[in-house]
Amino acid sequence: MRILVVDDDAGLRKSLGLILGDAGHDVNAALDGEEGLSLAASWRPDMILCDVRMPGVDGLEFLERYREAGGEALVMVMTAYGTMELAVEAMKRGAYDYLPKPFGADEVLLTLQKAEEREQLRHEVARLRGEVRADARFGEIVGRSTSMTRVLEVAARVARHASPVLITGETGTGKELVARLIHRESGREGAFVPVNCGAVPETLLESEFFGYVRGAFTGADRDREGLFEAATGGTLLLDEVGELPGSLQVKLLRALQEGEVRRIGSHEVVRVDARVVSATNRDLEAEVGKGAFREDLYYRLAVIPIHLPPLRMRTEEIPELAAHLLDRHQRRLGVEVDGIASEAMELLLAYSWPGNIRELENVLERALVLCDHARLEAGDLPERVRRPETPPLPGDDPDDLSVKRQAAELERRLIRRALE
Repeated sequence: MRILVVDDDAGLRKSLGLILGDAGHDVNAALDGEEGLSLAASWRPDMILCDVRMPGVDGLEFLERYREAGGEALVMVMTAYGTMELAVEAMKRGAYDYLPKPFGADEVLLTLQKAEEREQLRHEVARLRGEVRADARFGEIVGRSTSMTRVLEVAARVARHASPVLITGETGTGKELVARLIHRESGREGAFVPVNCGAVPETLLESEFFGYVRGAFTGADRDREGLFEAATGGTLLLDEVGELPGSLQVKLLRALQEGEVRRIGSHEVVRVDARVVSATNRDLEAEVGKGAFREDLYYRLAVIPIHLPPLRMRTEEIPELAAHLLDRHQRRLGVEVDGIASEAMELLLAYSWPGNIRELENVLERALVLCDHARLEAGDLPERVRRPETPPLPGDDPDDLSVKRQAAELERRLIRRALE
């Protein structure tokens, strides 16, 4: 440790320097409290041994000014017989412990060793608590790649604001899990209400979103609240929002802008307070350009856009994801294997995963069911993972014998494939 000794007794400073130096510590010394404050600010020790009684700035004032300046080192006061009340007062002000004078070398080293061990334990507990909080915070999301960590941090940071969030990404990348993270971190006490916009028949979408009153149409035998009302105080996830028909997009825009809905068959307006999170695997900007999605609704939904990278762009997560998914399916299926063989893991890392995490989960569950070894082997994986096909480069003209043109075309298409 870096230890600063603050004492007006030159003999004590020298003897402590020898004792602590021989024990392997890095020692510095100050002859009074004022010099000690200056050295502590510039040298940044891990521990400070400070006398209580000193001329000028005494130990109590040193401790108070050091803490006010943001000093974080452990401070241990040294006190002579008859000044124990000062030692107690120093501990009330934030001193870690005290050493009664006179003391021997072994006593000093043992006290410092105990302090160092306790401090290491404190840091370890703080680290473990932080990991537990991070795991609880990110829930079932296992990925910890740089790109995914950045996405999760952004999601957690924007969660407490009511602004709409648009989560984009390919199918199977975990968009709903991120939406649930946003809801969990938002502090909203209402429900998390997910709806797949592509799974609800177009004729039922309006009644699903806005509800209806009794007698509004044939079969409406009672009042029914819509999804916006059900999600009031909570979060409404519009999954596959790009599938919404144009007729409903107009009404959805009004609900978002005004914060109110009207049930089918009713003239009364109902105020709603649902935080809207949307998710899609479509390029909504391109859909706006084609006229398939309203531009004003797009900008209303995409106040905060979050894009989830595909699994092929974060392959470093595959070992951790595979272990997590394998463990979950082992418990569910009642099957036990001793992990994944290195050859099989190499194949998992080399595969492009067009279906992303959902496909990885499917592959592992299938392999687990069919496996009859102690662990998953390469042969347990499906053919497409073991022997992925490389599509031929399009546009090759075998009749063109120009090396320059063929090379330029090959280079262009390779660049395009890499970008895709």
